[in-house]
Amino acid sequence: MITMSGRRPLVWAPSLGPPDRVLTLLALALSGTGLLLVWSATRMEGDHGLLVRQAVSAGAGLVLMWLVSRVDLRVLRAYVPLAYVLALLSLAGVLSPLGVRVNGAHSWIVLAPGVQFQPSEFAKVALALAFAVPLGELLDGRRRPGFGGVLLALVLAAVPIALIGLQPDLGTMVVFAAMVAGALLVSGAPKRWLLVLALGAAGAAVAAWRFGLVRPYQVQRLLVLADPGADPGGVGYNSAQARIAIGSGGLYGKGLFNGEQTAGHFVPEQHTDFIFTVAGEELGFAGAALIVLAVFALLWRGLSIARRSASPYGTVLAGSLVSWLACQTFMNVGMTLGLVPVVGVPLPFVSYGGSATVAGLLAVGLLQAVHRTKAMQP
Repeated sequence: MITMSGRRPLVWAPSLGPPDRVLTLLALALSGTGLLLVWSATRMEGDHGLLVRQAVSAGAGLVLMWLVSRVDLRVLRAYVPLAYVLALLSLAGVLSPLGVRVNGAHSWIVLAPGVQFQPSEFAKVALALAFAVPLGELLDGRRRPGFGGVLLALVLAAVPIALIGLQPDLGTMVVFAAMVAGALLVSGAPKRWLLVLALGAAGAAVAAWRFGLVRPYQVQRLLVLADPGADPGGVGYNSAQARIAIGSGGLYGKGLFNGEQTAGHFVPEQHTDFIFTVAGEELGFAGAALIVLAVFALLWRGLSIARRSASPYGTVLAGSLVSWLACQTFMNVGMTLGLVPVVGVPLPFVSYGGSATVAGLLAVGLLQAVHRTKAMQP
């Protein structure tokens, strides 16, 4: 990419502004808390492999976060088409013989025995970068995106969302829809486009039901949400045990590594999707609330970065990243409390999962890039 002055911009730009240290500290604190909770959730098995893998993932994510935060946002913009195409190819690869089914969704690609990744997590990063282009690069002195820009952004989002729907991974589809809505909102696009998005989501839900894309277990989870006491020994087991574990922690919890429900593995997937139950039981309401407040503070810093960004592209990018993390946090915590159906989305920075951990920290790195590039001279 060549600038208007004819000079190629620096990838490693020493003149970038200072990083948002509070944002970095919050990401470090949440990642560290996640390691402790994963250790507590898995230590009774006598196998420290999960903890080691999570620590490696967190370390890799932090390195990538630091590297991305030092890249001029305009240089990142030059690689958006490549990132988007790679994301689509990886999502399509999930539906090939390379993909494997985990917990009812065909969402993983196996690279080698014991080595697999979830393309949809990295597709979130690529999608945020991609649809910020038509929404954030305004032409002819416009103050907000026009019809063509919004339509292109929706098309760019529709393709990966459709591929994820074929897995099917409804939780991730909801997160993607939230990212699109957040991007439209902060871009200043006419509010009628949000109505179009809502109608499109409703139409997609009807189509999924009509063509059998909604699995029976997903329907049963919706029924359990309507009646939390339904089938506590079957499809309602996860939700019921999650509420028992969280409620048993009381105000201050039983102490780290002292959770009886956690040690007994009464809550399935307690180191991944249900990691918040470990926090509720062992750290109590106070500790679990601190985790939520830390995520809220990180999201607030992200919104502040979006508001202060010198470029519309940076504003839309930051807004979509914040929408991603906010929606995923609400869904994860909500399903443990019985507020939303049980869906397979991790708690950002805290849940076990290499792909989700690295992608979440990459999102923080992009927020830092937006924050630091605002100090650059055009």
